[in-house]
Amino acid sequence: MAPSPYLVGLVGQGVGPSLTPALHMAEARAHGLDYVYRTIDLNAAGLTPERIGEILTWARALGFDALNVTYPCKRSVIPHLDRLDAGAAALGAVNTVVFDRRAVERGGDVTDGSTVGYNTDAPGFARGFAEGLPGAATSHVVLLGAGGAGAAVGHALLDLGAAHLTIVDLDVERATVLAGELAARHRDAHVDASPFDKLAILLPSSNGVVHCTPTGMADHPGLPFDVGLLHPGLWVADIVYRPLDTALLTAARRAGCRTLDGGYMAVHQAAIAFELITGIVPDPDRMSRHFRTLAMQFATP
Repeated sequence: MAPSPYLVGLVGQGVGPSLTPALHMAEARAHGLDYVYRTIDLNAAGLTPERIGEILTWARALGFDALNVTYPCKRSVIPHLDRLDAGAAALGAVNTVVFDRRAVERGGDVTDGSTVGYNTDAPGFARGFAEGLPGAATSHVVLLGAGGAGAAVGHALLDLGAAHLTIVDLDVERATVLAGELAARHRDAHVDASPFDKLAILLPSSNGVVHCTPTGMADHPGLPFDVGLLHPGLWVADIVYRPLDTALLTAARRAGCRTLDGGYMAVHQAAIAFELITGIVPDPDRMSRHFRTLAMQFATP
């Protein structure tokens, strides 16, 4: 008997060019699965993020098995779910929603557990970091960006054993709030916040810096800070993956730094989501090769 087909979607603003659908479908083909992955771009559909609850209802009614959820719905989707796994609950953000087909509908109501939210960003970064920067020191790490991605990466860094994490953001209040949340969950570590203009003091004595803002993306070119602060004793990670070789990583390599591009996190969070959706363990090496081929095609004029 042939396995059941899968229908998966990616919900968010500006998701049309995402590499995630092609990445999932290529891995599914390697496993002999009938797997269709579609983007649901809120901008193109004329839908506001506040309608994420309706979108979940529509997706379930239309036979979707799962949705990946991205900006700006990672937090707003939570009230519309039946339950969260521990990681998503700790972060207060969801990027993968799985519809449990074993749930039974009675009188129009769906039983508890029918929609389950997960966050694959934090474990995705952790796995990518272990693969791409093995043995990297984490006594003191600077995290640049206190948004949703920064929260996931901060959680991962502390799980990886970071002893001192400093969160830097243009919005110092937001950085302070995130520092407090992470410190409450990781009591053995020191977590603090700092304004942007303190990078000149922080980076010379830090082991590494992780960049978690949109700067450097294809639509937001540029550098997040003065590259004169880079030094060979600093490793540099960037979660931006379009392009893979951001201006920051190019400058970091010139300065003699070890680097980690955003493809590592992108592939591993997708691999974790694929397993949650299908129950099948994917091949992350194969997914990485395919992802980097796709990224190169995107970068070619």
